[in-house]
Amino acid sequence: MYAVIATGGKQYRVSEGDVIRVEKLGVEKGEKVTFDNVLAIGGDAFKAGEDVKDATVEADVISNGRTRKVIVYKYKAKTGYHKKNGHRQHYTAVKITKINA
Repeated sequence: MYAVIATGGKQYRVSEGDVIRVEKLGVEKGEKVTFDNVLAIGGDAFKAGEDVKDATVEADVISNGRTRKVIVYKYKAKTGYHKKNGHRQHYTAVKITKINA
């Protein structure tokens, strides 16, 4: 059985036991989090829309962290303009424990 959830402006296809990195949720390591925005559930029969309005996905928070640095370099030819910037995105790693359909 799998579910499609939406969080942080992105959609994830998850099954029980999966570990995924989502946008920072603001919860501490070891806490539980529930995803209410379930878009679809698949497995024996596919359900979406009104069939999954009460479905939830439960997960445990494994860690909070930051991804690898991405270098952003802006340059315009013949004007002497260049700008170097770095960015590290925050994330929360969660382990899917239960899909309530």
